[in-house]
Amino acid sequence: MTDPSSINRPKRSPLGIIITLVLGLGVIGLGGWLYYKNQGAPTAATTQSSTQQTSQATPAAPTNEQVDVPAPVEPSAGSPQIEAAAAYVPKNNVVEIDISEYAGYGGLIVANGGLAPNPDSFFAKEYGFQVKLSVSEEETWGKLNNGKFAAAATTADVLAVLGRQFNVVVPAQISFSRGADMIVVDQGIASVNQLAGKVVSGSEFNESEFFLRYLASEAGLKVKLLRDLDARPAPDEVGLVLYEDSFVACDAYEAELKNGTNRLNGCVGWTPRTDEVIEASGGKAKMLVSNKNLLIIADILTVNKGFAEANPKMVKGIVHGLLEGNRRLRDQPDQNIGVVAKAFKWTEADTKDELAHVHLSNLPESLAFFKGTIDAAGSFSGIYQSSVLAYGDRIKNPVDGDRFVDTSHLDALKTEGKFADQVIAIAPIRTTTTQALEGDPLLKKDIRFFFEPNSARLDEASPENQQYLDTVKSFLQVSPGSEILLRGHVDNARIEEFRKQGGEDLVKSMALKAMELSKQRAEAVRTALLKKFPNIDPKRVEIVGRGWEEPSSQDSNLNRRVEAQWFTLE
Repeated sequence: MTDPSSINRPKRSPLGIIITLVLGLGVIGLGGWLYYKNQGAPTAATTQSSTQQTSQATPAAPTNEQVDVPAPVEPSAGSPQIEAAAAYVPKNNVVEIDISEYAGYGGLIVANGGLAPNPDSFFAKEYGFQVKLSVSEEETWGKLNNGKFAAAATTADVLAVLGRQFNVVVPAQISFSRGADMIVVDQGIASVNQLAGKVVSGSEFNESEFFLRYLASEAGLKVKLLRDLDARPAPDEVGLVLYEDSFVACDAYEAELKNGTNRLNGCVGWTPRTDEVIEASGGKAKMLVSNKNLLIIADILTVNKGFAEANPKMVKGIVHGLLEGNRRLRDQPDQNIGVVAKAFKWTEADTKDELAHVHLSNLPESLAFFKGTIDAAGSFSGIYQSSVLAYGDRIKNPVDGDRFVDTSHLDALKTEGKFADQVIAIAPIRTTTTQALEGDPLLKKDIRFFFEPNSARLDEASPENQQYLDTVKSFLQVSPGSEILLRGHVDNARIEEFRKQGGEDLVKSMALKAMELSKQRAEAVRTALLKKFPNIDPKRVEIVGRGWEEPSSQDSNLNRRVEAQWFTLE
């Protein structure tokens, strides 16, 4: 049997053998030289092999360096508990007032000529006492309640949270925040309604949480408190993960954007941190809305109740000085900005910029705020009740907001003819010439107005209809310059019946009639709204009929509706 290895094998000549030996020795020599030249540095093949072995044992590190995400805090079981009530007692005729580093409190600084007690201040010259202003960023509700301060500045929504344990009176409004508070979200989120099923970060029981809760409530969404970033809300909920303060909440969202983990879809906070998050996102995040033209963050003066009852003249002096300082900053900013800048250690340019985010209230605006006659911004009662509703069962045994309000000093100043030349002057801040209705609505809300059967006649005797008109009006009231688009709809239950009766021609014919009926219904709502609230500018309310083209549900009754879309300026 022939050896298979010998079949067709070519024979080698002596010269071939010599050449082969020479080439082999050359390759060996070259390999040795390369080895010693690169000793300690693996070749590409070795590197690839090592990488493959390593990847099987340990996952490869990501290309971008991961950053730490701050840890959330546990949500409170209910309203925060504060120190027990005790009366504040002035020492050496000096009244102590606590404020935070915020331009909206500049009027108090101007009236006082700075932070320190000042014998030349408005308070000393007009009312015979001096004021010491302290600046802190901690929540001083407990210290105010316990008599460590005579007065402090806070926002109206906080009163609903603290309730009857907060033993204070509110004698004046200080200002409206106009753009400092902000919701920042992923680039693809176009409206508050689209926050459904998403998760945002924030902090607890302050104006930023209220801002989110207010808008979510108006969009028909619930806010679900989540304990960690891996928890998810229901499809009709906005998930809220809490952090120790709003800046840390923004830090968490920024870290999630950098890591690409997408467990957060936004944050709620205030400038400058919110602006920094947007800038650092590389186009991944944007501002959804600020409160520049959504005036529901109202700063108020809260006064220790025991002190107020024992020292009514001093409280009147504080209110008068606040309004006088606001007047000077509003009417003569260049002459008064310097004292605010010095107190907060800001530049004058920064102070001007910060004051652009504030509307300092005058006497008629403060009175209208408490009496509910203000048409260009949120009222005290409206904001307070909105806070009670927005926080829901987190507020145990809510109390009526009237228990806090005391307008006697404002009324007295008006009777005495103080600030007689002042008028209510709250206008929208326009930063673009683009018409609002060309963009996306801030939010939309389906409202089921009741009509007489098969007609566009609105049942004006229906209490539900009157409440819905109030809802539409409130949108326009709290946001100067905003507009409402009323989109009329009819139900789509009979489309198949029409198709069976007359085919597609009948369906098209009835669709045109449905479009006209839906427009007539939207017009009926608009007419009723302007009749009930004649001060509303008709140009701020537009209508459109959509027929049965935009069903919202399988339930035909729910498709018989008028949808209010709210467009705000930014």
